[in-house]
Amino acid sequence: MADHVGHHDSLVDKITEKIHGHDGSSSSSSSDSDDDSKPSKVDAVKSKIYRLFGRDKPVHKVLGGGKPADVLLWRNKKISGAVLGVATVIWVLFELLEYHLITLVCHLSILSLAILFLWSNASTFINKSPPQIPEVVIPEKCILEVASALRIEFNRGCTVLREIASGRDLKKFVIVIAGLWFISIIGGCCNFLTLFYIVFVLLHTLPVLYEKYDDKVDAFAEKAMIELKKQYAVFEEKVLSKIPKGPLKDKKKV
Repeated sequence: MADHVGHHDSLVDKITEKIHGHDGSSSSSSSDSDDDSKPSKVDAVKSKIYRLFGRDKPVHKVLGGGKPADVLLWRNKKISGAVLGVATVIWVLFELLEYHLITLVCHLSILSLAILFLWSNASTFINKSPPQIPEVVIPEKCILEVASALRIEFNRGCTVLREIASGRDLKKFVIVIAGLWFISIIGGCCNFLTLFYIVFVLLHTLPVLYEKYDDKVDAFAEKAMIELKKQYAVFEEKVLSKIPKGPLKDKKKV
């Protein structure tokens, strides 16, 4: 009798375990499906949101990441402030005080060499260790990498200019001409150093402001882009479409 009761209890336990296992698997599968569906819905919503310059990554990643992006986004306020302060001092020296580059380099070199020379000779009299002057050696690999990167960018720029000059993309041609004309106007108002300093300050202010107010900026940029497309369509219909285009010969496929 006891064996029969024990066998009956074991059967009940097995049935209960199967029921719970089925419920757990179904609940886990449903939860997994819900978890899988949630990111897809979030990604779908994010894809519909307009982002400036079509970016799909955070601003830090767009700027290349690493220390340069940290400086531009003021991750370390002391370093970013020091970089901006040095740039401001250089601009004041050359622009406001009208210091010349060669004169400044020579004066700084004279001051540095005089301090190190006096320190090295006076260290024996004041019982202090002489200054440890580091040995500066530029590795060949670094120079080759920089030269290779510059070569790639130069060739890419020449390719873009060649495509624009060939007359195949009228839209890109108009954009480049308008950009060069705008830069020439700014260049006529200020010299190269002031223009470089303005760009440097903008690089240290606009990215961090955009990262803070990206939703508002993206919404405004979307409206502005829609309006620009409308105006360009009107300009293309009234002006560009009337410009005669020469026949473009297709390249022979090898």
